Amino acid sequence: MDAFPLLIAAGLLAGAMNAAAGGGSFVSIPAMVFVGLPSVAANASSTVALLPGTLASAWAWRRDFRALEGTSPRVMAAISLAGGLVGATLLLTTPERAFDALLPWLLLTGTLAFAFGRQLGTALRRRVRIGPGTVLAAQVILSIYAGYFGGGVGIMMMAVWSLLGEADIKAMSAARTLLVSAANAVAALCFALAGPMRWPETAALAAGAVVGGYVGAVVARRIPGPWLRGFVILFGAAMTFVFFRRAWG
Repeated sequence: MDAFPLLIAAGLLAGAMNAAAGGGSFVSIPAMVFVGLPSVAANASSTVALLPGTLASAWAWRRDFRALEGTSPRVMAAISLAGGLVGATLLLTTPERAFDALLPWLLLTGTLAFAFGRQLGTALRRRVRIGPGTVLAAQVILSIYAGYFGGGVGIMMMAVWSLLGEADIKAMSAARTLLVSAANAVAALCFALAGPMRWPETAALAAGAVVGGYVGAVVARRIPGPWLRGFVILFGAAMTFVFFRRAWG
């Protein structure tokens, strides 16, 4: 099968998933690997290809952004930018064989975070109350993860933030979108300037993702949220299984 129709189709699905529920990287990175890109190049190219849709979502949420309890928006943004840069640098210095072995575990982490992150945050909130300092420290780690791989990172952020107290879900969604976008934007810039990019494949994936992002936003209004999340979780689990088989084979 020709690579470019597959990548355009993968971009459509990834963009729609990101717009509707998240988890688009569970599609875009495997698609890049399946058409022959090395895993580090696939990850970097996927981040750049999905960035326009991510930035569009951040722009749409901009009016709902508020400071999380006890934290400074500027500090959170600075941490996200710096963390994205560190994560991108770590990816570019990771040997290809090491990342091949690590990728299935990253997919597993992202899938589990997507499946259980909200429930974990709710359960912990009944027992734990943390302060802004701990949230900032966690944001450092999560932002580095976002720049390095990023699957499920938005859910992870919201799970951590929920431990501050009864935060407004709309405010957390806006903060998640904006801060993940900040980390991804810095990582994408780093990859575009210094990374092992494959631009034709990136352009094909990006073209599909732009259209998919619009379609996903429309479709998401008509499909129940649990169905969308269930699809993302099942797809992430399937890709995790495939890549574990690939790594062990």
